[in-house]
Amino acid sequence: MGVSSLFSFRQLKNGESVKMKSKMNKEALPRRPPPWTLLWLIDIGVPRSRGLFIILSVLVASSVTLVTSAPSEDIELDEKAKANHRLDSLNILLYTILLSLTVVTIWSFKHRRIRFLHETGLAVIYGLIVGAIIKYASKSGSVTHINVIPAPGEDSQMNGTLLPPDALWLNFMKQGQKPEDLSNHTYSYVFKGEVKGSNGPKDKEIEEKATFDPEIFFNILLPPIIFNAGYSMKRKYFFRNLGTIFTLAFIGTTVSALVIGGILYGFINLLPTSSTFDLVDLMYFGGLISATDPVTVLAIFNDLHVDVNMYALVFGESVLNDAVAIVLVGAIQNFAEESTVQSGSKMIALYESLGVFGWTFGLSFLIGALMGCCTALLTKFTHIKDFPLLETALFVLMSYSTFLIAEAADLTGIVAVLFCGICQAHYTYNNLSRDSRLRTKQLFELLNFLAENFIFCYIGVSMFTFPKHNFDWIFILEAFLAIIVGRAANIYPLSFLLNLGRKKKIPWSFQHMLFFSGLRGAIAFALAIRNTLSLARQTLLTTTSVIVIVTVIICGGGTSQLLNWLNIPVGVDDETEVMQLHMRSPDGSGVDPYVEGTPPAQTDKALMARWWQKFDQRYMKPLLTHSRPTLLETLPVFCTPIARILTTTEQLTQERVEPINTLSGEPTFAQTFDGHDYRRDYQIGTKILIPGIDGDSI
Repeated sequence: MGVSSLFSFRQLKNGESVKMKSKMNKEALPRRPPPWTLLWLIDIGVPRSRGLFIILSVLVASSVTLVTSAPSEDIELDEKAKANHRLDSLNILLYTILLSLTVVTIWSFKHRRIRFLHETGLAVIYGLIVGAIIKYASKSGSVTHINVIPAPGEDSQMNGTLLPPDALWLNFMKQGQKPEDLSNHTYSYVFKGEVKGSNGPKDKEIEEKATFDPEIFFNILLPPIIFNAGYSMKRKYFFRNLGTIFTLAFIGTTVSALVIGGILYGFINLLPTSSTFDLVDLMYFGGLISATDPVTVLAIFNDLHVDVNMYALVFGESVLNDAVAIVLVGAIQNFAEESTVQSGSKMIALYESLGVFGWTFGLSFLIGALMGCCTALLTKFTHIKDFPLLETALFVLMSYSTFLIAEAADLTGIVAVLFCGICQAHYTYNNLSRDSRLRTKQLFELLNFLAENFIFCYIGVSMFTFPKHNFDWIFILEAFLAIIVGRAANIYPLSFLLNLGRKKKIPWSFQHMLFFSGLRGAIAFALAIRNTLSLARQTLLTTTSVIVIVTVIICGGGTSQLLNWLNIPVGVDDETEVMQLHMRSPDGSGVDPYVEGTPPAQTDKALMARWWQKFDQRYMKPLLTHSRPTLLETLPVFCTPIARILTTTEQLTQERVEPINTLSGEPTFAQTFDGHDYRRDYQIGTKILIPGIDGDSI
């Protein structure tokens, strides 16, 4: 019976109708299920295991039949999607391995106290090695290309513009299952850039996958780097040197850009290169290459505990320098557009560009400051700190939305997110719970580390995989000479002018260190890679990449040796100022009027910083934080009703109750440090300070 049933199954599978011969009486099979349920195989006496096997065989055969009847196009597209997914996974794995190698190697260097190479330099070197392997040793399949020529009359749809179309609609005849079945389909292709070479590119798939969209750098990688710079800033020393930092950042960056552009313009006229540049291109390059990124130098400063004023000058100048460089590049682009529209009226275009520079920077600063203040108000007047996870999420989202708001308003998100980070650290940080303080500090420190090292890895890899490079070695050498002169014109003349009005002079050793700290990094590369359509912009990208690699490896590796050579003291506590050791007293006696380690006098701060500190302590901090004095004490008497609304109970009592549990019901960080419940101590009036969290100098 089993064989007969199995034979019947095979015949049914082939679509044939067969009469089943059974020796069993029909009355012996009461209420038999319908044949199409396949359960009758078991019911009529087939063993259970064999019946289940037959049922599964029918299901598998049916699925195979459906697959073989599916269009071959879907199968091919599925295979292509799998191949793309595999390459994407391989590409992400590649950069993950690069970052892992960088972390392990730098741990080994720190363990052995080797400082001749920083993690960013290692990331670049590893990236160069992997890029060379991908370029010359990989054997992945080539990317298919097809040459398309516009039909007559299509040019009229471009509205007379000189730019290529944003998207291409390709009409493609597709054959159906039968030879006579033909149908017309339209596919859309997005513009990627100009093809180099008459025969088209010969790129490999892995090379294309290893190249990212430039917008990823601006929208994903740069915001956490810039925000962390503002959030982790040592604000006390930053504001103490505020006038010097602003002078070096605003005036110095502008001078550097103009000097670099002017020198290169002279070099181009004397020694023509293979690329064609105009003055606007060279000024554009001067603006983007003036953005410094001394992450390597600052990391070594932090490890060696260099003087806080030296750290503040290098750090503050580089942070604001990045923001100014981005706005300056936008102003130069606006000058090029306006000079074209104004039919050669350069002066009008120049004035409009200066207005755009001030307008863009001012509004971007305002958006960043307002978003930081809004976050501070939310955390002050709500009880969201009872749920630290939600509090941290709100903090991160509000900070990132600052960048997006500025970019959507056609401003500069980098400037906005920088000043948002400064405001968040100055105000919002004081309102956060202990859990959120730890989480936000550690989260942005981690994101900054990974994003910065990823960019340097990508710079190394892209030297071999990015298809838009154009190596012009004459221009590269000229650019190196120009940036050296431009950096010197930034630091030394301005330092001389600043020392005329400073009580604490900037010594020569600090000036040399500032000059040496002018490394180029993530901002310059991100600005250069955004537009590589023309041959001139491709040359600028290649030149920028080479400058970044050389300065990071050489300047970053020589920082420790230069500190020793310049006799700049290291191992100094944060509260100890050693800048005074390099200075003479105002009367020229050479006797230091300050005692090392003592707090600086109020007159040591810049005039702008002293004015802002008074306003901040009387109005801003009482409004945005729980600090004293309250607005009830600082505002006039007729403002008492408003001051009472804006003053919290915690601000009056100075009691801070920390949440017991997070959303998950687990103990908070405040409990798990030593197993102690800090909320109960606050309720009974005992003040508990956690080192590094409470008592921080703001």
